[in-house]
Parts: sequence; structure tokens; C-alpha cells
Amino acid sequence: MNPALPQLGNFLPWLDLLGIAVFAASGALAARDKGDVVTAAFFALVTGVGGGTLRDLLIGAPVWWVHHPFVAALCLGVAVLIWFTPVRWWSGKALDWLDALGLAAYAVFGTAKALSFGIPPVPAALMGVLTACAGGILRDVLAGEPSSLLRPELYVTPAALAAGLHVALTLLGLPVFGAALIAATAGFALRAAAIVWRLKWPGYFGRS
Repeated sequence: MNPALPQLGNFLPWLDLLGIAVFAASGALAARDKGDVVTAAFFALVTGVGGGTLRDLLIGAPVWWVHHPFVAALCLGVAVLIWFTPVRWWSGKALDWLDALGLAAYAVFGTAKALSFGIPPVPAALMGVLTACAGGILRDVLAGEPSSLLRPELYVTPAALAAGLHVALTLLGLPVFGAALIAATAGFALRAAAIVWRLKWPGYFGRS
């Protein structure tokens, strides 16, 4: 167990719940025009817990949401909320902004949890990226939409920034709560900038 983890206190589970809730909302939004409220609930659950499930399986941890009393209920409740609220509340780039918030929170949480299970720093950061991105990828595949990974603006990079920065700040001795807050803020800021200004990496240099 990572000795720095207890410094998070009750913050770590709340960070996970934040990521789950906003990803569940993005999943429900993606399903609004593709089925009924049951479909929206399914999308919300898969999107909300998909990345964390893959992470837990890879690091040998119990799949947390299966044993938690209300994570699944949270996803279903978010889906119902999305379904029965006016469309105008969620118009425009609502899906992108919810996804950005979940991306940053989940990248940090996934990294912190991997570190707490003794995963070395680089693989731990990669587990953070997986946690942040896998749910959105599953959502897009189920919805028949282009994958989030293929968006023109930066997407995986903000998750990598949040995860890598959390590892670096933790190794430098910063209290884990502070490291998590700074890393999540940086990841969200980069993703927000990418949404607003459509920041992207240059194309493949070897392309003729």
C-alpha cells in the first residue's frame, strides 16, 4: 500500500464518485436520441464504471463498484436525471465539458489507486490514462460514434498530463491531496483549452 495514500483521507472515494457521475452523465446524454430511458441507464453504467473496471482487473484490485452500496444506483440515478430534464439544459458542448471533468478526475484517481496497490510510477500513470479514457471509448463504440481518441483536439494528452503530474508531484513529496488537486486542475485546464481553441498535435510527419 502506498504510504502516501492515507493523506487523501475521504477525498479519494469522492474523486472516484465525481468521475463516475460525470462519465455516467455523458453516457446518458449520448443515448438520449438512440433509445429509451433503459438504454440511457445502460450507457450511463457502462460509461461510468468501464474505465475503473478495466483498471481494477489489471492491477489485481477488487472491482470497487460491484461491492459499493450505491455506485450503480448513482449511475442509474444520473441517467434518469438526464432523461427527464429539458434538452436545452444539456445542449451545445455539455457532453464535452462533462467528459473533460470526468477525464481529469478519473485520471488522477486511477493513478492514485494504482500507486496504492504497489504499481510502479509509469504503469500507474498509464492506469490513470486507461481509467480516464476507456469509459468514453466504450460509450462511443456503443453509440456508433467516432471514438474519442480520434477527435481532432487533444483528448488523451490531458489525461496523461493529469496522471503523470500526479505521479511526479507525489514522488517529489507533495501531500497527496495537493498533488491530486493540482494534477486534476491541470488536466481539466488543458482539455478545456483543447475544446475552446481546438488544440491538437501536428499530423504525422511522414505523411506524403
